[in-house]
Amino acid sequence: MTTGSGGSAHRAYSVVVFVVLASLDNVAIGLVPPLYGSIGDDFGVGEGHIALATTIMFLISAVAAIGWAYAGDRTNRKPVLIAGTAIWVLGTAWSGLAGSYPSFLMSQVLAAIGLGGVASVSFAVVSDLISPRRRGLVMSFWGLSQGIGTLAGTLVGGLLGAGDWRRPFLVVSVAGVIGAIAYVFTYNVPRGDSQPELRGVEYDERIHSGDLPKILARRTNVWLILQGFSAQVAFGSLVWLPVLFRARAEDQGYSTATAIVVGSVFATLFQLGGALSILGGLIGDRLQRRTPRGRALVAAVGILAAVPFYVVLYFVPFHIDVPDGGGTGAIIGAVLRNVWTEPTVGLSLAVAIFALALTSANSPNWFAMIADVNPPEHRGTVYSLGNLFNGAGRAGGNALVGVAFRGLAGAFPPPLNYAVGLAVFQFFFIPTGVMYWLASRTVARDMAETHAHLATYTSKAEPMREPTP
Repeated sequence: MTTGSGGSAHRAYSVVVFVVLASLDNVAIGLVPPLYGSIGDDFGVGEGHIALATTIMFLISAVAAIGWAYAGDRTNRKPVLIAGTAIWVLGTAWSGLAGSYPSFLMSQVLAAIGLGGVASVSFAVVSDLISPRRRGLVMSFWGLSQGIGTLAGTLVGGLLGAGDWRRPFLVVSVAGVIGAIAYVFTYNVPRGDSQPELRGVEYDERIHSGDLPKILARRTNVWLILQGFSAQVAFGSLVWLPVLFRARAEDQGYSTATAIVVGSVFATLFQLGGALSILGGLIGDRLQRRTPRGRALVAAVGILAAVPFYVVLYFVPFHIDVPDGGGTGAIIGAVLRNVWTEPTVGLSLAVAIFALALTSANSPNWFAMIADVNPPEHRGTVYSLGNLFNGAGRAGGNALVGVAFRGLAGAFPPPLNYAVGLAVFQFFFIPTGVMYWLASRTVARDMAETHAHLATYTSKAEPMREPTP
């Protein structure tokens, strides 16, 4: 399945489609947490049962990604991407139509299977569109699109779902259909297209079932894969941010419907610092030109420096003033005014943005390092292995923090139990920072070996491309 010539306009269109679809699939992931209470009430189950659906979704998506990525590294990637998109769209639409909890749980499983394919395969495609000098910057946009998607999912879930929790699932499904159609017209990017060593060479290498030892022999891969578990335990706990802010609103006497909107808006505002991942990508690119350790060191420092700011964030008291029972627009407007009129709200927002800005240095540099130390035919699979540990950690963080909240409720009444639980889980960032530092010690060797492998391929392929007399 090929489309077009791959000219500059076509490539730009393709990048935009990949970025938008990376965002959309994360919108689907972020829909459920703001609606735990509403979905649970409709199905007659507790919030924990709905949170379980999110946990299962994280795990299945991560496991499915390995199969999708391996297929993408061996075959034509465009049909794989379209199939993955079609599956998550079907699962998301089914979620909005589910008539019982078991049906909802199965719909989330189906959506998760498709979501695993989109992230892992599109990463490999995007890495082939970007030159090594700009990987951090462009990967920051790609990673940012996923973060924006998660935030949009939180916002869409809370706003569209405040009166009817089914509505956001159906709206996102329609958007997914449009995205799948847009996929059809993207450029079918050749493997290694932007790699300097492969310029002018048709790179035809494919992954093989026996390549896993080669992948793990690059020690940097091991640290890049493992760091995701502890990082995502902490990040996974953050899906409960809307619940924390909703509980704070309810503690101040606001109705549940108003509190849901308040929680979603605050959770969205407090994660705007993720937009500064662009800065992390730029710094990583610049430092990488001075030392091969650059990207890993930027990620390590950012992750470790963020921990105290996260801890402070959850305990900064703040008072909100919004119209209880008012329309969604009125509540959003009041929340935004609170940023300027309520000092504690403004302080909380500043701390949150700074903390997210520091941790956001992780994402683009992680993406770029995977591309730096692996040949094109291994990148999707390495990403999916990392995503497996990410998914396990995120699922663990999401599930365990819920248990922690319940356990802490005896000693700390809501919303304090949420604040204490979230603060404790941020210490999982510490081993992540250590593993990035360990990666910085091996990355130079692994990059050199990969570049030598690609140069050797080129030297053998070039004579074969000479015209026949």
